[in-house]
Amino acid sequence: MSGPGASDDAPARLLVFYGGTFDPVHDGHLAIARAARDALATTIRLMPAADPPHRAPPGASAAQRAEMLELAIAGEPGLCVDRRELDRAGPSYSIDTLRALRAEFGQDAPIALLVGADSFAILPSWHAWRGLFELAHFVVADRQGSPLDHGLPAELHEALAGRWREAPEALLRSPAGCVLRLRQPLHGESATAIRERIADGLPWRDQVPPAVAAYIGRHGLYLNSGGDEGADTPAPL
Repeated sequence: MSGPGASDDAPARLLVFYGGTFDPVHDGHLAIARAARDALATTIRLMPAADPPHRAPPGASAAQRAEMLELAIAGEPGLCVDRRELDRAGPSYSIDTLRALRAEFGQDAPIALLVGADSFAILPSWHAWRGLFELAHFVVADRQGSPLDHGLPAELHEALAGRWREAPEALLRSPAGCVLRLRQPLHGESATAIRERIADGLPWRDQVPPAVAAYIGRHGLYLNSGGDEGADTPAPL
């Protein structure tokens, strides 16, 4: 596969996958997805993880998390739910997902993972992380005070040399290997905090879409808080 070089024959659309546990999906997740959709002029595929190897089991089942995602984006143009990880047995490693995407879409299609800055900063902890750049671009959803502003691990900083791009169009010129910094509004929602507020009987409904709030209440989800902040990690490791 070619690296972050250039090709004059650019495809019409970038394939963007936004992975995570979405436990539950909240307004911050949707803000990132919408910002990426608008900046990249393409559909954002929200991809719930089935069995993330880097965190405790989710508070809701995979089927419930996917159903909440469907409710959250109903009628929303340019956003869709991709259930491929729910149909695959075993741990949800990003490297395996990207290999499957390459088998499906071919070696020349421009593919990108949409991740948050906090998740991107710990990229060296991901399984086979260096190989990810051979399979996809990264679109990093930035925020004020993010790790991108305060320094990245030395090995990640070194790996990113020559990969940064300023314009979304640059990601169409090669299939993988580039990194785009996406500025997006700061949102304070946290899936962990939402689960804890539900368990503690504190207000939480204004942090998730109304249809998701109704679903959580109807199914009695998160009445016992658990898990860790991995729920907000925008991509499985």
